[in-house]
Amino acid sequence: MSKHPERWSLLDHGIQWNIPQDHVDAHEDHLEMSGKKVSVIVSYGVNQEGKLILSRKVVWPTLRTIPNDTHGSLIHDFELASMPTLWINGNPNVNEKPICFQFNGLLYIRSKADEGIRIERTLFPSTSSKSVYEKFVVTNTSDQAVSIKINSSLSRKTVKGVSGIYFIEVSHDAASEYRLGPQEACHFSLRISARHMQEKDVRTDVRQEKEQRSNLIKQLNQNLRLETPDPVLNQMFAFAKVRAAESIFETKNGPTHGPGGGRYYAAIWTNDQVEYAGPFFPYLGYALGNEATRNALRLYTAFMGPDYQPIPSSIIAEGSDIWEGAGDRGDAAMYAYGAALFALSSGDRAVASELWPAIMWCLTFCEKQKNKDGVIASDSDELEGRFPSGSANLSTSCLAYAAYVYGSRLARELGDEAIAKQYVSSAQELYEAIEQYFGAVVEGYDTYRYYDGNDLLRSWICSPLVMGIEERKSGTIQALLSPRLWSEDGLVTQAGDTTFWDRSTLYALRGLFVVGATEEAISYLLSYSRRRLLGNHVPYAVEAYPEGNQRHLSAESALYGRVMTEGIFGLQPTGLSSFICKPRLPDAWDHMALRSVHLCGRELDLIVTRQGGRLELIVSDKDGFVKFEGAVGTAFEIKK
Repeated sequence: MSKHPERWSLLDHGIQWNIPQDHVDAHEDHLEMSGKKVSVIVSYGVNQEGKLILSRKVVWPTLRTIPNDTHGSLIHDFELASMPTLWINGNPNVNEKPICFQFNGLLYIRSKADEGIRIERTLFPSTSSKSVYEKFVVTNTSDQAVSIKINSSLSRKTVKGVSGIYFIEVSHDAASEYRLGPQEACHFSLRISARHMQEKDVRTDVRQEKEQRSNLIKQLNQNLRLETPDPVLNQMFAFAKVRAAESIFETKNGPTHGPGGGRYYAAIWTNDQVEYAGPFFPYLGYALGNEATRNALRLYTAFMGPDYQPIPSSIIAEGSDIWEGAGDRGDAAMYAYGAALFALSSGDRAVASELWPAIMWCLTFCEKQKNKDGVIASDSDELEGRFPSGSANLSTSCLAYAAYVYGSRLARELGDEAIAKQYVSSAQELYEAIEQYFGAVVEGYDTYRYYDGNDLLRSWICSPLVMGIEERKSGTIQALLSPRLWSEDGLVTQAGDTTFWDRSTLYALRGLFVVGATEEAISYLLSYSRRRLLGNHVPYAVEAYPEGNQRHLSAESALYGRVMTEGIFGLQPTGLSSFICKPRLPDAWDHMALRSVHLCGRELDLIVTRQGGRLELIVSDKDGFVKFEGAVGTAFEIKK
């Protein structure tokens, strides 16, 4: 592992990038923020002259464009030059130079401009309307009076969409002129908004909008709080909760969690929404996240027919269309795994009963896809043909194996003992088939081939570890952390390539903790987290590179969160009101805690401390606490 250069530093509940004033260090970055009806990707930075770089790509997921496909959200770019201009003593503000950038769920920019003017900007999306705001505080730091003006109070663009004409507007609430004496300041805001032509424009106060955004961040910070001796992990986890939870949009078919990234909105996928993000929301105790997951799971049931045709990979355009261009990606296995884990973690019998028929359908589908060697066939995998996956891949079979395990627990809770026994048997058969079919020596490592004929190491050989399959643990760990797969950005998708996807890196880190490779895992997790939180592209887990230029897709942040919940703390539901906690406390730590964990119908604090060579786990809730003690590696079972 190399030590990554760090551009940002930690603040209380945030991060900061200070711009050196004695030399130019040109750099540009981008991050995404979302509300229920809008998302904004802000590109920001400093150019070679030390001047501010600032632009915004704004997305309105429910203003559908033509063609109304996966990418058919209304999207518009707003460069700095196209926004209303600030005038200082009659001259345009063209020499604004950033002093620092800060981020805590809202983006703050502090700059200096001509005539001793200091400009403070706060950028954020509305939590509930189709607006993005930029709040200004302009201060005169000189000893002379200064005139401040801002031109053009309203600009409007029209776009024809699926349901008619849309207005895209940029407006502000500034006075015609401000005369600022020494140390005086003025306040105003810009608003970027869009609406249907026949929709009434509802304006709200920018201070109220900022407060609502800040309150959402506070709520997410309060629930599922990670406490470790490492402040980088604590902050990256806090940000991951925000990115995972904010990307939920109100659509005509209910709240819909969406990946984002400037392309993927008002649509759901069996991997991003069902397999990755869905199982995280119960732990977070975020009601809207749980509702969005249930909504996604419901939308898929319309495609679970008696002839067992594959379910679509994606339901798009607010639920009005589908995409299945990659064929069967193992989507039923993804669904069964995510839905069963979500139901158990929720601890809600009504939710479990509602989802149970769909889970059984998906596991029946998987049975029907078994090849002659007993593993689950599929046309592709979640990479949708970007890399070869053969006629049966390791990921699909591992997901199906875990789905049988969780499905058996759910069946038992719902009183279907026969199905529970059947799924236990099916899980064991698939476990053995995975070993026989995929187990192999690849590039000298005793690990797994990803598909029949595969002779290069692949990142998704981490899948068995995540699901608790340890037959080839040692060789698989060595392969994952070898120079053939591990790069400074985490795992490359295939040995010898430079393409990386954070999702497999995050799966691998979780898997290392699951199987007890704690010291290896924490070392690589710390390195990865520092790079993503404090490096050149911050502050979240990313999708991929070179594809997408490291978009901040939402579900990747949920996967980061699950490294902590299911990896470091080893949380796994065993029923609707019971779970195990198998903590992996690194040698350098003497304590760690997860507070306000929502699991199996309870809100809990989990506190782990080292007691000599053993571990102590305290599980507390509103009714009191229970103390457990055991050897390192003990799986503590907690029942209501």
